[in-house]
Parts: sequence; structure tokens; C-alpha cells
Amino acid sequence: MRIRIDHATTYSYDQAARFIIQVLRLTPRSCDSQQVDRWRIETDVDARLRQSEDAFGNIVHTLYTEQPADSLTVRVAGEVTTTDTGGVMSGWPERLSPLVFLRDTPLTTCDAALIDFSETFRDKSGLEQLHALTAALHERITFEVGVTSATHTAAQAFAEGRGVCQDHANIFIAVARRLGVPARYVSGHMVRMDGETDQEAAHAWAEAHVDGLGWVGFDPANGVSPSESYVRVASGPDYLGAAPVRGTSYGGGGERLSVKLDVRDVRQSQGQQQAQQSGGRQTGGPR
Repeated sequence: MRIRIDHATTYSYDQAARFIIQVLRLTPRSCDSQQVDRWRIETDVDARLRQSEDAFGNIVHTLYTEQPADSLTVRVAGEVTTTDTGGVMSGWPERLSPLVFLRDTPLTTCDAALIDFSETFRDKSGLEQLHALTAALHERITFEVGVTSATHTAAQAFAEGRGVCQDHANIFIAVARRLGVPARYVSGHMVRMDGETDQEAAHAWAEAHVDGLGWVGFDPANGVSPSESYVRVASGPDYLGAAPVRGTSYGGGGERLSVKLDVRDVRQSQGQQQAQQSGGRQTGGPR
């Protein structure tokens, strides 16, 4: 599948911020499941962008503004060709042992309720265990926007019984680690099955390390494993380690955030346009 992504994040301030620093994990890299055909990153203010890689193999841009700004928009756009690998992720630079991803983080620490929940999967192992966990979370945690925030922990979202893909991923990670399975958070994009291209935010899922296979993706928000409809951008121990944008500003106050995101299958879009044009010629009659 050839996927086109156009993602704009805008920060607005009540007063001009004197200085803004943002850490951006918005740029995908090629691996066995995807080939980045073209990609660009740009801002609408004078700023410096410094590219690097973090310990998890993510491409990171650090942004520094050059002058006061009452708003800042960071836009990335490009195309990625994807291949269905059955959820198995390979070809990404792995600099850390999978055992690193057994460590709890503040967002993925189990409370008593999550510990009890994890025990229901002890009679299974390997892929069977992880697919069962994915299905259980898809059934149990209702997808609902606005109930949780970026600071909600896995335990809080589990108690609420509602949340977004970030919460599904963090809960999966917390339970998998409790079961002794290394797990990590993944941020990226997904072509929606209903064909809707305008989306409210980037997508998130989890990966678990399975003996004999390596890292395998699981998307409990949708109850499936990642397919060719997914573009992987970044990974980390939890949301904070793979967040698309994190940073701070000095001065300004009253910060507001808005996101515009368009994710589409290029070939399907072209086919629809051709069909519409063909239909228009037929109904319009001879000219």
C-alpha cells in the first residue's frame, strides 16, 4: 500500500512566547514493513531544526525558535510504501536488549486491578497469550475521545474502562510486562478501514517481544495486529518515549493545541477520482 500523510500540529499562545523548544518524533524510517519514499518537515516560523537519533532508533528533530512567536505550526508530509508482514517488525535499528522493556514506567505500572486482570492470561503463552490480551482489551476498554489525557496512567484508564489508542497501548504494555513479556509503545499512522482520511490524531499501538519472532505488533484499540495499513514512526517504553511532539515554551501563556491530519491510500484515492471523472463524463453526455 502507498500511504500519503499530511500532519500539522499548531500551538497558539495568548501572548508571544519568547522561546520555544520542541522535540519532534514525526519522521518515519524505512524497515522491512515500510519504505519511506519521500518526507519533509517544516515550520511556519524562523527556527532551527537539529536531526539526531535516540536510543530507541527513532529519528528525532529538536526545534528551537529564533524569535518570539504567538503561534507555531510544525508540518510533516510524505509518502510511505508499506508491506504486510503479519505484524512482525524487523529491519529497525535495535540498540537495546528487549529486557529493557520489562521495566515499569510511571505510565505503565500495574495496580491491584491490573495485576488481577493479568492473571487471567497465565494459562496461555506466546502469541496465543498476546492475541488473547489484545482481544480482551478491545472488548473491555471502550474507545472514547476526551475521557483521558496524555498524563493518564494505564491503571487509571483501565479503571475508567474508556480511553483512546494511547490508553489501550499503555494497558497492553503494563499487562504484558507483568506476564514477563517485554513490550513497548509505538506511535504512527493508520489508513482507516472506513475510508475516512481526516483524523483527529496520530495512532498508537504496542509491540511485544516473542521468542523466535522478535518484535510483533498488537493494536488493542482495533483488536488486530498491524498490517500494510500502518506506518510506524517511533517507539519507546511508553507514550512519553514515543510522543510525536513534546516540549516547552518560555512566556506566552494560555497555550492551545490543534492537530490536522490526513492519512490516505494513494492508489485507492486515485481510483476513486478516476471513477468519479469517468462517471461525470458518462452523465454529462457528448460535448
